Amino acid sequence: MAPHYDRAMRPLERRALARLRAELFARLPAGARLLEVGAGTGANFRFYARGAAGAGVEPSREMLARAAARDERPAGVRLVQAEAERLPFAGATFDAALATLVFCSVESPAAAFAELRRVVRPGGTVALLEHVRPPGLLGYAFDALNLLTVALLEDHFNRRTAEEARRAGLRVESVEPHLRGVLQLIVCRNF
Repeated sequence: MAPHYDRAMRPLERRALARLRAELFARLPAGARLLEVGAGTGANFRFYARGAAGAGVEPSREMLARAAARDERPAGVRLVQAEAERLPFAGATFDAALATLVFCSVESPAAAFAELRRVVRPGGTVALLEHVRPPGLLGYAFDALNLLTVALLEDHFNRRTAEEARRAGLRVESVEPHLRGVLQLIVCRNF
């Protein structure tokens, strides 16, 4: 999927994702040591503040290679091959963490959120931009679509990510729905 990911996402980037990525980064504390979970091909790199420091984790070697080759990759952000459920960092290493379009594909959201709670300092921010199960009739369509997307792409279209974060012990401070609730900008505090 790595060779085609950026091209496949381009229409969504133009329509809404680029603006929402910028909004996500605006919710992160200035000067924070950041962890990006699911760095992918580096689509978020252009939104990092100048002089940003931290790490980006990604399980796919092919995606990491593309991210490493991006011109806008922040020099202070180290790329590491790792899964969200098993982060290779000491506790309280980061001031904040972010993820965009990641929690739909992690094997265990509960384990991934437990890891975020471990590696983000107490009081730190966890900011997410995720596609989720929307409310109303559209939610039922996502439930049906989920049967296909999980089997074909290991992508859970009907996850309730804010609820998962809350169950894991993060304090969910805001949930902003976008595109009829299909995308949510979720900001949490680690306590």
